[in-house]
Amino acid sequence: MSFWHSIDWHTEGVRVVAPVKWRQFDGLVGVLWEAESQAGARGYYLADDPRIMVFFNDVSPHVRISNSDGEFRQAGRPMARAVYVPPGTPMWTTSGATHRFSHLNVHMHRDRLLKYLSPSIGASAAMAALRRPVEVQDADAIETLARLMVGEVSEPSKHALFGESLVGSIVAGLLDVSGQGAEQPNGRLTQAQMNKLVTRMDRPSNCRLTVAEMAEIVGLSESWFSNVFKQTTGKTPLQWQLAKRIEHAKRLLVESDLAVADIAVQLDFSDQAHLTKVFRQIAGDTPAAWRRMRQLR
Repeated sequence: MSFWHSIDWHTEGVRVVAPVKWRQFDGLVGVLWEAESQAGARGYYLADDPRIMVFFNDVSPHVRISNSDGEFRQAGRPMARAVYVPPGTPMWTTSGATHRFSHLNVHMHRDRLLKYLSPSIGASAAMAALRRPVEVQDADAIETLARLMVGEVSEPSKHALFGESLVGSIVAGLLDVSGQGAEQPNGRLTQAQMNKLVTRMDRPSNCRLTVAEMAEIVGLSESWFSNVFKQTTGKTPLQWQLAKRIEHAKRLLVESDLAVADIAVQLDFSDQAHLTKVFRQIAGDTPAAWRRMRQLR
């Protein structure tokens, strides 16, 4: 299968320190990058095809990633040693310190990936695995395979079949083919999982959660929770939380005499102005005006 990957990407504060090496295989492309990232460097990446990244040094103390509009405070997490990025999943990165790094990128045609997985786990499970992001920090075995792959990318010495079999082993070791997420038909949260989140958010005194906390509530890994959550609700976890907090604000405006500033404090907004801004965006009016309209009815 003739294949060349297509990826939309741009970076600031990152420079390549050695020639980029690459090799095409059947439905696969392996690329070796060696680069230096400055403090404050940023990046954005979006590919139509699935890809795997394996880092040969630990960048987790320096690099954070997010799949939610570059929002690192709520949805950011350290970059893991080995990462699987599903097709169409955006990734933003930011660097906190200057460091050098090298990593192998393996870009795969989705049909090639499904063709490899389906005979062993079935077409439905293969499609589900293709959709699930994976991030692994303890990746010694995968790194060993990736280093062998680097040899075939940098200085090919064997038939392409050897490199393709290495990628197959990396896929089998990294992708979630063990049945995790089986309760998420079509890559969605179950109603029971959504009920758990709604119940937790019904506590207005503490209704601001991190993505990691939300993932823990429903028993899923943080690495792909945001993606599955948005497929289920059409919103990012942050957007969904803000809507729930505004629902609490409306209830307090109607059922209590609390000042808007006090409601902002109770719902963990930074101040009254912050609550007013978010309230207007979601409800179409300020809290004070919304309260007066309800009192006139």
